[in-house]
Amino acid sequence: MGFKKKQHKKEPFKAKNGNDQGDDGTILALDIGTEYVKAIIARQNKQSSLEIIGIGRAHQEASNMYAGAIADIPGVVAVCERALAQAERMANVTCKTTVVGIAGELVRGNTSTIRYRRKNGNKPLTEQEMSLIIQRVQERAGEQAKKEIAIETNNPDVEIRLINSAIVSIMIDGYKISNPIGFKGTDISIQFYTAFAPMIHVSAIEQVCAELSLDLLAVAVEPFAVCRACLGDEVDSGLSAIVMDIGGGTTDIAVVDDGGVEGTKMFGIGGRSFTHQISEALGIDFDLAERYKLSIDIPARVANDTKEKILLAIRRNLAVWLSGVEITLEEFNLSELLPSKILLCGGGAGLLELQETLATTDWFKDLPFARRPVVHLIEYQDIPGIHNATETPLDYSYMTAIGLLRVALDTMAGAPAETGIKAKLAKLLQN
Repeated sequence: MGFKKKQHKKEPFKAKNGNDQGDDGTILALDIGTEYVKAIIARQNKQSSLEIIGIGRAHQEASNMYAGAIADIPGVVAVCERALAQAERMANVTCKTTVVGIAGELVRGNTSTIRYRRKNGNKPLTEQEMSLIIQRVQERAGEQAKKEIAIETNNPDVEIRLINSAIVSIMIDGYKISNPIGFKGTDISIQFYTAFAPMIHVSAIEQVCAELSLDLLAVAVEPFAVCRACLGDEVDSGLSAIVMDIGGGTTDIAVVDDGGVEGTKMFGIGGRSFTHQISEALGIDFDLAERYKLSIDIPARVANDTKEKILLAIRRNLAVWLSGVEITLEEFNLSELLPSKILLCGGGAGLLELQETLATTDWFKDLPFARRPVVHLIEYQDIPGIHNATETPLDYSYMTAIGLLRVALDTMAGAPAETGIKAKLAKLLQN
């Protein structure tokens, strides 16, 4: 898989030990969420796996984010500084090379199939020819994404930017291959994932990184990053699953089929909406409602009638959230059945009522599932190639940040010094 590489050049600043940043092979994942900013510093070892050496988390102000996107740049910068300081103290380094996640309802990620008939099937396929094919797909996908975002924003002049690109699968004359370079054949069929976001959202991320004196290696669509974490280095992974990243302001959904990302979509209901329902039902402040929501069970001291009000508020909001899930999954328009595995992550995934509703009710009946989907909460132990060298436990709420680390590895694999096919395809996708 490859990624669109966007670099923001700043004067290098000095690490605490006086050395330039990045010399020690460290990378930073910055997950700017609606509820929390999470910062993870990791170091790549010789086996190309990652060792996490620093973790930080800081709570966002309510006005900092809107629908998963940055709404207050100075406010977000201040929170990022606190999360970064925690991670840097723990790691005892100051890391500047970073990958940042992007989410929100206006992020568009889809997989399209392009069929290309070559004039001379006896001529080996070259990198130049692949580059041309990729360029055509990106342009076509960009036009479609711009139309969709223009309609939703009522702005025909909206500017968008390509965030991620990845080849899902390639077939030549009906045969699936992993490395197209050098193959002969006439009919080429490529499944290609592209994700676009409004320029204003991307520019806000770039400005945050500039304020923090960070070098922005890449911006990654968050559910796509989680998928990369789950896939690890298994290029031929047969993983098929629906990944749901439930944040504070949005729910981000990705569909993975046979190791390839079929698409990513978002809708604007996340964990905060459940908290607001509890707050209104009980007439309590947001912070107390949040504590009630996240309790493994409703606190024993709460009267039974209050417990019932809390559960009723959660279930009422769950019905609305499930409608969003159903509508979003319908929009994927897949030619085959949806995967029968659902992988949950993000802070909102910890809500027990949500997990049980997905696992036990008939919400899926009108969708193209072969059977009831199995629901699994993604934990750190499920992620290949990652070792946590800190004493801070990593749960499902950190999976997006861990995915961003994987995106960093993919992006760096596209450096010109690399010669493997993975690097070559990554380089083509970044051009």
